[in-house]
Amino acid sequence: MKFSDAGPAVQAPAVSAPATQRIVKIRRDYNRWVANETLEDYALRFTPRAFRKWSEFRVANTAIGAVSFLALEAIGGTIAIAYGFTNAFWAILVVSAIVFLTGLPISYYASKYGLDMDLLTRGAGFGYIGSTITSLIYASFTFIFFALEAAIMALALDLYFKLPLTIGYLVSSLVVIPLVTHGITLISRLQLWTQPLWIVLLVLPYVVVLWKEPSAFVDFTTFAGHAETGSGFNLLLFGSAATIAFSLIAQIGEQVDFLRFLPEKTRENRVRWWSALISAGPGWIVLGAAKLLGGAFLAFLALQHEVSLDKASEPTQMYLIGFQYVFARPEWALAATTLFVILSQVKINVTNAYAGSLAWSNFFARLTHSHPGRVVWLVFNVLIAVVLMELGVFKALEHVLGLYSNVAIAWVGALVADLVVNKPLGLSPKYIEFKRAHLYDVNPVGVGAMLIASLLSIAAFLGAFGPAAQAFSSFIALATAFATAPLIAFATKGRFYIAREPVPLPRTGALKCVICDNAFEHEDMAHCPAYGGTICSLCCSLDARCHDLCKEDARLSVQVMNALERVLPEPVTEQLKSRLAHYVTLLLGFTLALAAILALVYYQESIALAIAGTPALPDLRAVFLKVFAVLVLIAAVAAWWVVLASESRKVAQEESNRQTNLLMREIEAHRRTDAKLQQAKEVAEAANLAKSRYVTGMSHELRTPLNSILGYAQILQKDATIPVNRRDAIDVIRRSGEHLLGLIDGLLDIAKIEAGRLRLDRGEVHLPELLDQIVKMFELQAEIKGLAFRFEGADALPVVVHADERRLRQILINLLANAVKFTDSGSVTLKVNYQREIARFEVTDTGIGIPDRDLARIFLPFERTGTANQRGDIGTGLGLAITRLLTELMGGEITVRSEPGVGSTFEVKLHLSRVDTPRTTPRLEADIAGYRGAVRRILVVDDQPIQREMLANLLLPLGFDVRLAASG
Repeated sequence: MKFSDAGPAVQAPAVSAPATQRIVKIRRDYNRWVANETLEDYALRFTPRAFRKWSEFRVANTAIGAVSFLALEAIGGTIAIAYGFTNAFWAILVVSAIVFLTGLPISYYASKYGLDMDLLTRGAGFGYIGSTITSLIYASFTFIFFALEAAIMALALDLYFKLPLTIGYLVSSLVVIPLVTHGITLISRLQLWTQPLWIVLLVLPYVVVLWKEPSAFVDFTTFAGHAETGSGFNLLLFGSAATIAFSLIAQIGEQVDFLRFLPEKTRENRVRWWSALISAGPGWIVLGAAKLLGGAFLAFLALQHEVSLDKASEPTQMYLIGFQYVFARPEWALAATTLFVILSQVKINVTNAYAGSLAWSNFFARLTHSHPGRVVWLVFNVLIAVVLMELGVFKALEHVLGLYSNVAIAWVGALVADLVVNKPLGLSPKYIEFKRAHLYDVNPVGVGAMLIASLLSIAAFLGAFGPAAQAFSSFIALATAFATAPLIAFATKGRFYIAREPVPLPRTGALKCVICDNAFEHEDMAHCPAYGGTICSLCCSLDARCHDLCKEDARLSVQVMNALERVLPEPVTEQLKSRLAHYVTLLLGFTLALAAILALVYYQESIALAIAGTPALPDLRAVFLKVFAVLVLIAAVAAWWVVLASESRKVAQEESNRQTNLLMREIEAHRRTDAKLQQAKEVAEAANLAKSRYVTGMSHELRTPLNSILGYAQILQKDATIPVNRRDAIDVIRRSGEHLLGLIDGLLDIAKIEAGRLRLDRGEVHLPELLDQIVKMFELQAEIKGLAFRFEGADALPVVVHADERRLRQILINLLANAVKFTDSGSVTLKVNYQREIARFEVTDTGIGIPDRDLARIFLPFERTGTANQRGDIGTGLGLAITRLLTELMGGEITVRSEPGVGSTFEVKLHLSRVDTPRTTPRLEADIAGYRGAVRRILVVDDQPIQREMLANLLLPLGFDVRLAASG
């Protein structure tokens, strides 16, 4: 399988239809620490271009500051004392060359893609879960060296301040935490400010010793250490020394954790970019090798000044002897040594703590699917280092680093093989894919190569293959990993690198995450079919509900079962899926982990006893075996509990999935129904709009001839020559035309309401005056018919309210007009009640009433009821229909109570909010003159044309001669 050189964003695979949404989106809100990238420093993400704001020099200077660690001098002194100058020199030289060569491709890819060591590892042959192992290795490197450096600092505090080592361990560790909380922002400033002073203090002792006692350097070249054959080159001693020095190979991880902040390489900055990359990346070992040799020399010098063998490799003793050449007074030399040690240890331990926080963040994010923040894991890393210091890790430096280096070298060897062999040969993608959404859980290329190399080299280190293999175990680890990774990639055809082809995303602008609603650059995003949108790498890593729906075949359990099915018979693989097999597998894992931990503790304790010159206790092994047996029993119970809990979760998850699928089908059915309803609504709205337009057009066409008819009718009524019988006919024509005109206006109002084009014109309404005007109108009509008209509740009304005056007037006039029209005797009453900004208008009459069978139809347009008044009027108009629609449009409700032969009560409830500042309203005057016999003339005076027109429409059907005028 060959991989193209194109990155993930430009690939264009065939994309299937999006998966059905099965997971409810819940917005993820990170805690304050995680949300603050000044604290978080993109611990689990690609470092975006927008965050790479530092200059090349500042990033490089920050990374180079990590080389201040005095464990280099301690390691150099240890191997020089143990194996002599010649073997130590060549071991340091060879190892430094290898560290440089392996560090160059790692630094290049990390800087190019903005990735820390963990993200680089997962995309370069290890897989999403596979790199969890390397995160643990890397985290171990950081806290081991943190413990070594803090122990050195505690020795300096003890030497100068007489501070007990136990307290010194705590002080040396805890002082680093506040300096690392704000990540590279604060660390870069610290390294920048302290670099000049540190360089001066580092170089000064060597310069002065060279000036005062140059022969010491010559004598050092003949130093044989305490090995019997250390005076000359010895292959076995060289290999053993190299194994210890090889433990520094993982330091490149700390370098790239800062190099990922380099700005993008361009034509303008390419010289600065490469200079920063090489000097602060693989170039750290150049200064590191000098410090290793310097430590070897100072250890030799300390022995020359009669420092004990077990103290000579301590950097505090080394530099104390060195500064005694600089300062004549011992207290000054001690002060300079203490200052230099504290400065060096703070500079390196901020780097160790920072790198450890990144490694632990990645490790636990994948195991627990949660991320409380990088600062939490910073504290966790420091506390582990404190425990190691209390266990005396510095005393077992040679053995601890020798064992650790085999695993670290196997990791780096497999990683480099993928970068420099697999990628150029097309066995792996040219780019680095680090997102969970596109990776297999385990890639056998990196994981397999590292495991094979680690097991082989550790066995060699423990003496399984003889002295020569034991001495060269680190070289065995490097060579095995470097050769095995390409072989596995070729055998698997590189198919375990990419679990699914990336969906192309826009390359410009930020993309919004479907889970956390934050925006990120496209390199940090992936398409998620489970959530139906783009998801950022952090949300994808922390999600525990999707169960890798986008790549189910890439899960670790599926990968393991697929591998077993290829080599085992089907009945066996079926048994492996049982509860018992799950339990046995889990218990075996717990047992092996406990055995490894206790073996390391036993190994360390045995070494500590040997160093102290105390013979091993005869029952030490028996004690450890008893502890192991007890822990295995506890692990057996714990494994069974885990199996039961896992099955319970599985059953609950299956039931949840079943219910979710049912719910999703129901939601889909509702969606289809909603779509059809929406379609029907759109059709209805279109029909309403068409009807409204039609009615508007028809009303215009009808109004023109109707106005002509009404005009001629009024002219003829004033003509005295027309006979009385013809005058009555003309009166019928005019009243019919006016009735038809009212129907046309009503139809227009109904069409506007149904089409949603009727808008309320809310304003300030002088309620008492409005009601007074309406009451005066209907008092006159009631008097003409011989009815009593009563108005109740005027005293408790607010002065001014918010309402649409025109529509409120229309509602009340329609109800009162109907009441007067259908009441032949008795009374009509308007009652108003206003409480808590709710106005209740009741119109009660003693008319004919409405039968129960007709109550449901009286608000429908043109509905006929079976009851008529004395004049034969039957409800066929639009007044009540419009009244109901207007009441609902104003957010109110209308109800009716009626009893045939007794009367009816219509109640309207409206929310009319009170206005504190009243306004003045126009005055309506009606001049009624000459109402005697056949003379009927009314003059309406009002400044509002609408009010004049409405009053005229009420009076004209009663036979009055209405004249309209403004108050002016």
